[in-house]
Amino acid sequence: MEDDILLHSEKEFHNAAKSNNTEKMLQLMKRGVDVRSKNSTDRTALHWAAGAGHEQAVRLLLDHDAAVDDEDSFGMNALLLAAWFGHLRILQILVNAGAKISCANKNGLNLLHCAAQRGHIKVMEFMLEDLENIKLDKVDKLGRTALHLSAEHGQLEVVEFLIGSGCQHSLKDKENNTALHLAAKNGHTDVLQKIVEIGVALDEKNLEGLTALHVAVEGGYSDCVKLLIDTGCDVNARTEKRMNCLHYAASHGHEDIARTLIDAGININAVNYQNSSALHISVLQNFSSMVKIFIDVECDLDIADYRLQTPLHIAAENGRQDMAEMILIAGVNLKLQDKQGKTSLDVAARGNHINVADMIIKADRFYKWEKDNMNSDSDSWAAAHLTFRQDHRLETQHIRSVIWRLATKYLKPSEWKMLAHHWKFTDAHIRAIEQQWTGTKSFRDHGHRMLLIWLHGVVMAGDNPVKGLYEGLVGIGRRDLAESIRKKANADAASPKKCAAM
Repeated sequence: MEDDILLHSEKEFHNAAKSNNTEKMLQLMKRGVDVRSKNSTDRTALHWAAGAGHEQAVRLLLDHDAAVDDEDSFGMNALLLAAWFGHLRILQILVNAGAKISCANKNGLNLLHCAAQRGHIKVMEFMLEDLENIKLDKVDKLGRTALHLSAEHGQLEVVEFLIGSGCQHSLKDKENNTALHLAAKNGHTDVLQKIVEIGVALDEKNLEGLTALHVAVEGGYSDCVKLLIDTGCDVNARTEKRMNCLHYAASHGHEDIARTLIDAGININAVNYQNSSALHISVLQNFSSMVKIFIDVECDLDIADYRLQTPLHIAAENGRQDMAEMILIAGVNLKLQDKQGKTSLDVAARGNHINVADMIIKADRFYKWEKDNMNSDSDSWAAAHLTFRQDHRLETQHIRSVIWRLATKYLKPSEWKMLAHHWKFTDAHIRAIEQQWTGTKSFRDHGHRMLLIWLHGVVMAGDNPVKGLYEGLVGIGRRDLAESIRKKANADAASPKKCAAM
């Protein structure tokens, strides 16, 4: 379609130049075809022949007055295309035909730039040895030299050649990136090694304040990260937005890199311009494994961001049960409030994340029980088996069945709250449970949730749940229900714990 503006004979001529079919080209020229005809991107037959490296076609075109310096719509002429594709002989022919050596395309790429980023050493040697006014450190429109471009594209031999030819090592482009930045950004470890060896400054920052280590971490290039750390890069360098490398690892879920940075001594609790730690970012990005890494190295779980939200607030807001449980098991301050005065429990309840809300209530009750009874003994049975998830175990199936029937068939609308108060549920706990509204029969769901939360605490404490239910029901004046449950439990051989004490 791009050749639609060409006459049929002109299109045939272009195709002949592409395939080095000089016999066809001569036939068409004898019929009067325009050798300078251009397609819709301003490409001529000379462009195609030079780019393809067809010496015979190029010579034929030059002998018939093809315009040697014509540019296509990208600013590329035949000479630049020859350099781009590494056709040394074509380059020499065009230079001898009077092509302008000082040419550049619309992006400011000159002959050296084109050859450098494509890895054409022989072409570069010819330029520097035989052509005049070829400057090693000439920049394109982005302020990048041949060294920048070869580093960006991983052309190790070119990098070595340019360094050996005396180019400047530490020049910055318009975004203040050095060649070290560009090699690291694109994961070219061998190029990075070479640039490091010549003694460049390792912690130079670009306009955003990123060092080479930052961009290597962001790209997920583990080998580059290890190389830069081993070479002595500042692992705690901060960007303009106060991001350290761990923030970038967290943002992209690069777990191995996060471990490398932690082993190198990075500040795991550093906060960015929004006062977010790497843990905040991991929770927000939903990277559970990354959250576990930070918890395992005992990062501060109670840091509040600019909204005064802790990582648990964020997990609660987004209904992320896995992360919420990991954070709750590690132990956090559940009384912390965000800018709206909401605790993590309030946030979970408001978002209708019922499972997370119930987990937080379980944790709050467990923390109090642990403080009162176990002095935070991490080696205890409870700590070793700690979970705040819904209980689906076979050994609690019977009592859970009893609880379901109690909540849905026997408890009156207000009695679940009476039981909750009897078992020292706080007003905040009850409000969070009541937040879920499913209609006029919501009290049944509320009671069932409360009873399951209570059961969790009983199981963790190793107490008899039937005995606890009996005492609770008696305590709220429902001895009839208490006796009924006791009798059924004592009569049921499948019951895990009989209420023999009563």
